[in-house]
Amino acid sequence: MKLDTKKVFYVGLAFFLISLFWQTYDSVITKILIDKFGLNQTWSGVVMAFDNVLALFLLPLFGGLSDKTNSKRGRRTPYIIVGTIVAAFAFVGLSFTDNLQTTMIESETQIVEKYEDYLVEKDIMLGGVFKGSITTRKAELNEEYAAIEVLYEDGEYTFDEYWDAIKVAHDDYLAWKEEFALAIDKWEAFNTEVLLEKMNLDLANESISQAKYDRWYKNVYLNMELAIANAKTDGGLSQAEYSYWADEIYDGIYDASLSQAAWSKTMSQPGVFIVFVIVLFIALVSMATFRSPAVALMPDVIIKPLRSKANAIINLMGTFGGILSILLLTVFALDKKSYVDYTPAFVSVGILMLILLAIFLWKVKEPKLVEEKVAEDIKYGLTEEDEAKEKNESVEELSKEKRRSLFLILISVFLWFIGYNAVTTKLSDYAPKVLGMGFSMPLLIAQGAALIAFIPIGILATKIGRRKTILIGITLLTLCFGSVFFITESTSFFMYIIFALTGIGWATINVNSYPMVVELSKGSNVGKYTGYYYTFSMAAQILTPILSGILMDALGRKILFPYAALFVGAAFITMFLVKHGDAKIIQKESVLESFDVDMD
Repeated sequence: MKLDTKKVFYVGLAFFLISLFWQTYDSVITKILIDKFGLNQTWSGVVMAFDNVLALFLLPLFGGLSDKTNSKRGRRTPYIIVGTIVAAFAFVGLSFTDNLQTTMIESETQIVEKYEDYLVEKDIMLGGVFKGSITTRKAELNEEYAAIEVLYEDGEYTFDEYWDAIKVAHDDYLAWKEEFALAIDKWEAFNTEVLLEKMNLDLANESISQAKYDRWYKNVYLNMELAIANAKTDGGLSQAEYSYWADEIYDGIYDASLSQAAWSKTMSQPGVFIVFVIVLFIALVSMATFRSPAVALMPDVIIKPLRSKANAIINLMGTFGGILSILLLTVFALDKKSYVDYTPAFVSVGILMLILLAIFLWKVKEPKLVEEKVAEDIKYGLTEEDEAKEKNESVEELSKEKRRSLFLILISVFLWFIGYNAVTTKLSDYAPKVLGMGFSMPLLIAQGAALIAFIPIGILATKIGRRKTILIGITLLTLCFGSVFFITESTSFFMYIIFALTGIGWATINVNSYPMVVELSKGSNVGKYTGYYYTFSMAAQILTPILSGILMDALGRKILFPYAALFVGAAFITMFLVKHGDAKIIQKESVLESFDVDMD
């Protein structure tokens, strides 16, 4: 009894293209909704929850329909063909609406030009001030003079060389002083001509309340004026002050002003947005039509004893699909800046989906593979005669302790998906605007670290059990998310380390959680318990983009990672109370069997 890995690989191409689509969707659509159409965090979260709302209804619907389908291509393949083709063309179609919106807002608001200019202006404005106070710079100049004097006295310099060095140091100081003054002037102008003007306009338009305006005026505007006055006399900025003004004040308010301009244009001319949502809806429905059939295809063609290994290979392929998406976004330089052309991403993913489908159809002949599987069942005496007896079993028939453990596991699933999905959905907006870095590299590192960790995680789970392994993963993920709150633009390189650990933490949780759920099932009701798992995970993924968006609108983008850490950390409590769901320790043929998990 040996697994045909080549067959599993080709069957898994469907899952590969599914993961390729969803990683790109999560990374790009949020940025388009916020940057191009001007939606706030809350409403962008509502749109991003569409796919999970649809999935709750459409996955079981089309899964059931495919069970009853009888065609020349089999039960599952027709859905994979139609769904992939429609989704690929719809995804490419999103690029046209994105370009139309970009052209419209740029022609009337110059939003792209303003954004590019701002990136330069901010560096001049704050970068110049941060170079130090006048007193500090004078002290540095005197140190340079003293060093030059020593070199002259030691005979290292002739008098002419000594005098030239003094002049260069003095000229550098004068140039710095001029740049410093320019930065102060730009800072002051930005404070009064951009920020104050915007807030006054928002107050007049009743976009904000008088109380909110008063708080902003007292806590932000007056403090900024004081900082400007200090900088003019001698103050300069400390590293902490620089990070605060750059990350919290400038970027936050300026990004909001650009989004407001885009939103105003969207409201005055909503046609493009309506078309965008319709095309997006078509893409999401198309993906939902073949997700369940694609997942169900593997059990149709692989005998029971080999399904764990086969599922591991397919889920690893899904991870590689996500990595390919991130690499594409990085290569096309779409992961850092806003207001960019996303056409290369949409078109590339659409073409790759069609290519992968073509290879799938070439290599996967579903009816033939099903016949081979039936023959293997007969050969090895694998019958499912007890299925009918078990079909009516339900969660109520579990013992009280096992039922309690099942509910605690499902609540844990809900909690950690609340935290993790908030990060994956909002990171493409958070990373460029809070940390001034691209979002794709941290995600790529997380995926790569997870791949490396899969086998050690499987070995660890067999030695200490799934529950203890998950608790380790929860602890690691909570610490990672909590630490991001303290990362600033100047320390953003730590994100790569944190996300490497994040990938390991998430893999540790995800590899072991689904098997804990189905461990409590019996034979043919595995699908029912899989449904419980999906219901709780998708409910979390529906809620969290909206809930995190509301908090980010109210408290700022920096609340994202504390929010995620709180919910993931809460899962530690519920998982700690679980008493059942660990597998009996038996010798496995391969550590791949530890990967029997949906990596979604």
